[in-house]
Amino acid sequence: MNKLKVSIVGGSGYTGGELIRLLLFHPNIDLRQITSESMVGKYLYKSHPNLRKVTQLKFSSISELEKCDVLFLCMPHGQSQKNIEVYKELADKIIDLSADFRLKNLDTYKKWYGHDHEKPNLLNEFVYGIPELHRERMKTSNYVSSAGCNATVSILSLYPFFKEGLAEKDRTVIEVKVGTSEGGNKFSASSHHPERAGSLRSYMPVQHRHSAEIIQELSFGKLISVNFSATSVDMVRGVLATIHLFTNQKLEDKDIWKLYRKYYSDEPFIRIVKEKEGIYRYPEPKLLIGSNYCDIGFAIDEETNRVVIIGSIDNMMKGAAGQALQAFNIMHGLPETTGLEFPGFHPI
Repeated sequence: MNKLKVSIVGGSGYTGGELIRLLLFHPNIDLRQITSESMVGKYLYKSHPNLRKVTQLKFSSISELEKCDVLFLCMPHGQSQKNIEVYKELADKIIDLSADFRLKNLDTYKKWYGHDHEKPNLLNEFVYGIPELHRERMKTSNYVSSAGCNATVSILSLYPFFKEGLAEKDRTVIEVKVGTSEGGNKFSASSHHPERAGSLRSYMPVQHRHSAEIIQELSFGKLISVNFSATSVDMVRGVLATIHLFTNQKLEDKDIWKLYRKYYSDEPFIRIVKEKEGIYRYPEPKLLIGSNYCDIGFAIDEETNRVVIIGSIDNMMKGAAGQALQAFNIMHGLPETTGLEFPGFHPI
């Protein structure tokens, strides 16, 4: 097939940089323009030094965008919906990496984001961007809204239990530990080195916005709730979710293995990690840096019907740019793993 013309709106941040890195080496993509209003005319490597001698592309202004086949939107939350009609004129297909079109219920959106949605008529045009859940819709859709990183690892870890009706509806507790890159590349008091180095900081113990995505994707017509907390730890990339799930029936190891195999045995980017020996018995973010894998492990507390599920991803890959490229591949009938084969490093 001919290479597809692809551009990115908002390419100077961490997510934009990771997406550029992936798209430059994708065999079916001709990367044309990358916008940044603060970096217009400057080489991409001024923001992304890892791209030195890789590309001579320069940042453009949004006003300079030309028509293309696919447009990736990597802007702060709230920006995509403001100009979405303009972007639809520029490209037949759009993949938005912000939260603007993830939630499908208007009241839910207002509750979690504090304002009315500017384009409510478009919410249902965007497919929620976890391929393992919505692959068939992606195949025929022109618009995808990539899922949040914390939501992605939580949903994939829990999906088989809620889909099969095995989880108690209101007792699930999710604690995610995240790397500092999740906060983006803007400076703040909390990212100042003397304040940040060596810290273990609970920054969102309640009311994290990704809770809404988790509830949306795991409800299956039933009213559920999740108890979600987020802690920032002293690493740059990665998410580790420790989930306490209470089941409504007694499950053994073999039952859970069977459950995960039922849903994920053919999934190229999900690995069930549960070893009996060694130091890597359960998922670990360090091993996933640069990869598009989601690793899931579990342990059973037989006294309480509690299953402790451990899920891990690289927030910049399966939680952002990698998952967006996975959706791109599906939308264009390409092998899902194209451009995403890198397995990560060890040791690092």
